[in-house]
Amino acid sequence: MSRSRIAPQVAPAPPRNRRAWTRKGHLVSAGLIILAFVSPIYLTIVNAFKTQDQIIRDPAAPPVPPTTQNLTDALARPDRIVQIGLTNSAVTVVVSVLLIIPLGAALSFWLSRRPARLRRIILAGFAAGLMIPPAVILLPTLRILTFLHLDHSYAGLILSNVGGGYLSFAVFVYSGFLRSIPGEIIEAATVDGAGTLRIWRTIVMPLLRPATATVAIFLSLWIWNDFMNPQFILGPLHGQTITTGLYLSVGQYSTNYAQLFGVMLLAAVVPVAGYLALQKQFIAGLTSGATK
Repeated sequence: MSRSRIAPQVAPAPPRNRRAWTRKGHLVSAGLIILAFVSPIYLTIVNAFKTQDQIIRDPAAPPVPPTTQNLTDALARPDRIVQIGLTNSAVTVVVSVLLIIPLGAALSFWLSRRPARLRRIILAGFAAGLMIPPAVILLPTLRILTFLHLDHSYAGLILSNVGGGYLSFAVFVYSGFLRSIPGEIIEAATVDGAGTLRIWRTIVMPLLRPATATVAIFLSLWIWNDFMNPQFILGPLHGQTITTGLYLSVGQYSTNYAQLFGVMLLAAVVPVAGYLALQKQFIAGLTSGATK
């Protein structure tokens, strides 16, 4: 047997030019993806401050000179689409979220104290609420609301939001955060004589504040941007939110794009302001969930 050792074969390093082209390809792909996400926002902002002729001539050009006449015209519409839509959307979002948050948190806390097998079965049922497309259950939802005499009403719209996939999302978020709460805290409060309702209200809910901010922001944006449920549950003649108001502002034969972009910019002001107000708690909720 020869004592000479065979040197291990090392895979040849990729050429430097190949690595450089790969890096450039990644940068170009990332730039195109960012452009695809940013371009609608850019078009909405710049066209909200341009005249109709400027928009038709070059939609992507910056507003030179800028004008606020579109915003003034949108607020002065005789049908008050912006004012009525913003008010109805705000009421729908606030009431829906205020109902979903305590209901989802209490249900998640109750599930956390049940046996693991029962908890998995119930969570599997809630998972169906996230996986089934809303369009599939729209017709049964309308039938139930008609039976309850809640069709074409904001109470029916809010009830459909509470009973739909939004509650499932809240339950999953709260269930994930509840796993990080030590059981000793709950046991100590129980030994001190605190009831389940008092433990949930004074101990669990303050600890779930980042999860509550995450649920509130996501659900507010989803309900605010929802078009299908308001359009079919309220009906075109019985009320409108800001999304259905945008749909009504698009004419059948001609469209005033300047005023339409003004309405779109005003419709985006409220959710952006809400996100900025809860941004700190939202980031804390995401980072806390990522470290579990």
